[in-house]
Amino acid sequence: MEDSTLLLGRQWIASQEDSSIFVRCSKIPAIENGKCNRCGSEVKYCLPNGKRYCRGCIGLGRIDEGAILVRKNCDYSFEAIENGGMTWKGQLTPLQQEISNSLVQNFKQKKNSLVHAVTGAGKTEMLFNLIAQCMKNGQRACIATPRIDVVNELFPRFEIAFAEIQIGKYHGREFKEPGLEQLTICTTHQLLKFYQAFDLLVIDEVDSFPYVGDPQLHFAAKNAVKTSGVRVYLTATPTTDLLKEVKQGQLEILKLNRRFHGGLLPVPKEKLFIKPFLNKRGQIHSKLLIEIKKVIRSGHPLLLFVPRIEQIPVYLQVLVEKLKDEKIKIAGVHAQDPQRLEKVQAFRDRKLNLLLTTTILERGVTFKNVWVIIIAADDPIYTAASLVQIAGRVGRAKDDRNGLVLYCYHRYTKNIRSSIKQIKEMNQ
Repeated sequence: MEDSTLLLGRQWIASQEDSSIFVRCSKIPAIENGKCNRCGSEVKYCLPNGKRYCRGCIGLGRIDEGAILVRKNCDYSFEAIENGGMTWKGQLTPLQQEISNSLVQNFKQKKNSLVHAVTGAGKTEMLFNLIAQCMKNGQRACIATPRIDVVNELFPRFEIAFAEIQIGKYHGREFKEPGLEQLTICTTHQLLKFYQAFDLLVIDEVDSFPYVGDPQLHFAAKNAVKTSGVRVYLTATPTTDLLKEVKQGQLEILKLNRRFHGGLLPVPKEKLFIKPFLNKRGQIHSKLLIEIKKVIRSGHPLLLFVPRIEQIPVYLQVLVEKLKDEKIKIAGVHAQDPQRLEKVQAFRDRKLNLLLTTTILERGVTFKNVWVIIIAADDPIYTAASLVQIAGRVGRAKDDRNGLVLYCYHRYTKNIRSSIKQIKEMNQ
C-alpha cells in the first residue's frame, strides 16, 4: 500500500523474503508450535510439498509453515472532535439513558460490559454516547457482528448518527482491504485482519452463529482490541461463558427488560400439526395455508421461517401457486443467495409481502409491522435463543407494539417451552 498508515493495527502474511520490506513492524512465524498465530487454530493439514497450512482462516488467504505474520502497531491518534462527531438528535428513554451512562462510565474506567437487553430495546441508540466518547478522545472503535445483514443494517444508521466521522464497512460480500477509519463496522470474521487496533470493541449479537462457539472468532476478537482497550458485548440472550465472566467480575452486566416504546414482547402462539407441513405430493397443510392467508389479509408483511435452505424453493413454488389469487409478491432468501441483500431491502421497502427465510434473518434486522410464522419450530436448528430472537422481530414499532408470532410444530420441545418462558419472564 502507498500509505503505510493504512496498515496501522493490521496483521498480514508475508514470505520470509518479503518481510524485510516492512519496517517498524513486528514479525512472528505464521505457524508456531502447531498453532496458527492468525486465528489460533491447530494446524493439521499438509500441502503436497510437506508444509503444514491452516484451514481455519484460509478464506483470508493461505497461511503455511515458513510464512511470516507481520503486525503494525496502531500508535495513531485521531483528531479529537468536541462532540465526538455525533450528529444524532434523538432522545433516549430514561432506562436507555441509564444504560448509556453506565457504558460511558465503564469505558472511562477501562471496565468491560455486557448489555443484556430485550430485542427491540434500542441497543444501537444506547451505543451512540459511548462511541462519541471514544471519538472525542481521538481513539478508534469497532462494532463487529457475526451476520452480514446486521452490518448492512447498522452502517447507514451510524452514517446518519456520526456524519462527521469516517466509517469503514467490511464484510465478505464487499471485498476490500480495511483502511484507517476511526470507526469500523464489520463482521467478526474481518477481525482476523486486525491486531491491537481498537480502543473500543463492541460485539453485537454475541450469541449468534457463527461467533458463538467458534474459538477462531473469539481469538480474533481478543487480538483485535488493544491491551488497554475495552470490550462491550450486546445480546438479548447471553451465553453461559459470558455469564461466567460476569460472576468472575470480568464483565459488568447492564440489564434492560423493556423495549424502547415501553411495550411488552409478543408471546408466541402455538399450533400443533399432526400431518406433515408439506407432503410428498407437494401439498401444503391446509391449516398452515389458512394461517399464512390470515397474515396476508391483515396487511402485515410476513416472515415465514423454514429450517433448511433446500426447503425454500419447494415452499416457494407451492405458495406462489396457492396464493396467486391474493395478488401478492413472494420471494425466498438464504445465506448463499446472491440476491440476498436486494431481497431483504425489497421486503423492508414493502415491495414483497411474504419473505421465506432461514435463520439468517432471526436477529439484527428490523422490519416495520412484520408478523412471523415459524414452520417446524421443533426442528433442532431452532435453539431457545434463536426462537426468542425470531419472536423479537415482531412488535418493534412504537405505533405497532403487538403482532403474531406463531410456532408450528409436531413435537412440543424443550426449546419451544424455554423460549416462551424466557419471553414471559422478560415481560414481568
